[in-house]
Amino acid sequence: MITTVDIDAGKDEGPTLRRRRLAAELKKSREEAGFTQESVSRHFEWHSAKVTRIENARVPVTARDVNDLLTLYGVRDPDYREALLALARQGKQRTWWTDYRDVMRPGNFVGMEADASITRVWEPIVLPGLLQSEAYMRALIGTGRRHDPKESIERRVALRKMRQARLTAKVPLQLVALIDESVIHRVVGGPSVMQEQRRKLIEVAALPNVSMRIVPYGAGEHPFMGGSVALLEFPDVAHLDVIYLEGLAGDYYEEQPAEVKRYRDEFERLRSRALSETSTIALIERLLD
Repeated sequence: MITTVDIDAGKDEGPTLRRRRLAAELKKSREEAGFTQESVSRHFEWHSAKVTRIENARVPVTARDVNDLLTLYGVRDPDYREALLALARQGKQRTWWTDYRDVMRPGNFVGMEADASITRVWEPIVLPGLLQSEAYMRALIGTGRRHDPKESIERRVALRKMRQARLTAKVPLQLVALIDESVIHRVVGGPSVMQEQRRKLIEVAALPNVSMRIVPYGAGEHPFMGGSVALLEFPDVAHLDVIYLEGLAGDYYEEQPAEVKRYRDEFERLRSRALSETSTIALIERLLD
């Protein structure tokens, strides 16, 4: 159950994490009351998918809906009710990324990343967005969106640079990046762009909150060869950690704790086969010579 202390501790959280906290508590309250999602939808004459979307934090929920749900579930504790109502109100607040929704992928990965305390990423094809130089990101974005208006390209670049600002914020994001060796050899934007990009990698890797390691060719096969993986971890709410998988067929989010743990374990196994941070920098420096 959420307590007043929990709410006070979350004052600096963004709306995405608040919405996910609320969703988790509403789901728990429903299950403890013995209702199914279908029975709740029938009771309120809602669309059959509404409760599912609320409990997956895919849609904002109004304070009125929260109040009605808690009443149906027989939740009487006034402090607990008020805590959830506060989360509903705070979950609708605007934040810096709200203005970039038109160039964000579905699923609000950016909002979750903005609230995360630790991000663990594996990239087999291109560099993680948080480590890209401006010229590198422009080359990538331009390649896939040759017919987009210039304004759209600029907004996508601005969004990525805003995401990167968290690495040097007052309370910085902890970034653990595993990168396939082929990525630092693959020329994106031309030789000069790649040289600038490699210098940026060395610069960012010097930050105390960044751990960057290359997985060498000799590491062999591993479970993450199919595509990029991001594990977002949140302060004090490990049960809300989420796995994000990006693919051409669409994005996928995994939030079941057992599956998140499985991905985390595989990530750490892959990390043990990567070059050390010192050897990683040495390899990049050799490419600069």
